Amino acid sequence: MTNNKTKKTIKVVTTPVTYPMRLLRPVGDFLLAQLKHLEKRKNELDKDDPFANIDRVNDNASPDADAEEQYGHARISAVREQLERKIIQTRRALTMIKIGKYGICEECGEMIDTERLMIYPEATRCIKCESKKEKK
Repeated sequence: MTNNKTKKTIKVVTTPVTYPMRLLRPVGDFLLAQLKHLEKRKNELDKDDPFANIDRVNDNASPDADAEEQYGHARISAVREQLERKIIQTRRALTMIKIGKYGICEECGEMIDTERLMIYPEATRCIKCESKKEKK
């Protein structure tokens, strides 16, 4: 005698907890202001880059002046790279606010600690996932 009982599995779908829009609006405003500031700073850096000066090509500068220009360009390039990274992170956070996923870790799906978001509003990973990423 065979018993043909079938087991039914119930799939529970839970919607992730999100922050209410009334709390996210000030964060979005802050991030927009920060984005404008970062983009303005990047444009100022581009103007300060010694390699942006077209007359520099025709200038027969002494070796020490050339070295100074090289150093200035390297310094500005490093700062510009950091600013570009910060701009990308800020835009990403603004997008997460728009789609309703701000404050949710993009790796594990858990809520990012509010203290972390207060200090680093562009965070897209919880501290645990960020630590794992940095160890790699």
